[in-house]
Amino acid sequence: HVVENPKFAVPYVTGPEYQLIDEQNFPEPLEEWQKTAADYAMYTTDPEKTIIKPAGEWNNSRILFDNGHVEHWLNGEKVVEFEAWSEDWFARKGSGKWENAPEYGLARKGVICLQDHGSAAWFRNIKIRELPRREQEVSLFNGTDLTGWEVYGTEKWYVENGELVCESGPDKQYGYLATRAYYDDFDFTVEFKQEADGNSGVFIRSFIEPVAMVNGWQVEVAPKGNDTGGIYESYGRGWLVQIPDEKESILKEGEWNSLHILVKGDNVKTYLNGEEMVDLTDEKIGAAQGRIALQIHDGGGIKVRWRNMRLQTL
Repeated sequence: HVVENPKFAVPYVTGPEYQLIDEQNFPEPLEEWQKTAADYAMYTTDPEKTIIKPAGEWNNSRILFDNGHVEHWLNGEKVVEFEAWSEDWFARKGSGKWENAPEYGLARKGVICLQDHGSAAWFRNIKIRELPRREQEVSLFNGTDLTGWEVYGTEKWYVENGELVCESGPDKQYGYLATRAYYDDFDFTVEFKQEADGNSGVFIRSFIEPVAMVNGWQVEVAPKGNDTGGIYESYGRGWLVQIPDEKESILKEGEWNSLHILVKGDNVKTYLNGEEMVDLTDEKIGAAQGRIALQIHDGGGIKVRWRNMRLQTL
C-alpha cells in the first residue's frame, strides 16, 4: 500500500514493510521489530515459529492483507498476525518510529515496493491475488469525544451537547480535524449549523503534511454567496466547480443544514438540503485516496456546529 506522490519522499512513510534482513550476518545488534518477517517498527514475530534459512538459500514469504486483517508468513509458518487500523495499531503508530509520519499505513490500496538497502538480494515466484473489499457502515462521531479523529493546527475542536464544534482559536489560522482512517469510496452525510461566519468545509481523499497542511479536495461550507457545496482543490488547481448563483439560497444561515457527499471512483456528487449542487468527474480525484477532514478557515471569528455524521463505505 505504498502511495506514489511527490509529497512522500520515500516509500516507507506510507507503506508498511515486511522486513527482510540477514540476521545471522548483520554487523550490528537488531531490535525485535527489525528482524525478518516483522511488520517493521510495529509488530514483532513469534520467535518459536520464525525459522530463517541462511543466506544463499531460498526463503518463502507470504503477506495476507484482507480488509485490515494482516498475517505475515515465513517458510510455511504464520509468524505475525494483527488488525490494521485497530486501537492497538494506532497506539503503536503514534508512539514509535512513525509518530511524525501522519500518513504511515493508512492507505487501503497502493503499489508494492521492493526495497534496496545496498546489499544483494534475489526474488522469484512473485504472485499476487487481490481480495474483495467489504462495505461497512462507519460511526465517525460518537457524540461524546474526538475518538477516531486527529487535530491539526491550534484552532478549537470540542464536543458540546452531543455536537461537534469547531471554533477559531487565538492564532486565527487554518485548523483541521481529520479521520485517523482513509475512506476512498463512500456515501457521507452530516448536518452543520453556522453560528459565526461559517467558513469551513469537508475535505475528501486528503492527506496531511506536518504540521497542519491538508492536501486534497474540499467540499465548501461557507457563508451565503460563497459556493457551499462547490469543490475546491487545495494547493493545486483551486476551484474545480462553483455553484450557480441561483443555488445560493439553498443554504440556511443560522439553521441546521444537511450536506450529502457521494464519492465513487472519479466521480463526486454533493447535495445541500436535498438539492444536487455538484456532479464532477475528475481523473485526479479518481487516482487519489485519503482521509475525511473538517476545516476551519483562517481569519478568526468562525464557529460551526456538526452533528449526525453517517458514512457508508462503497
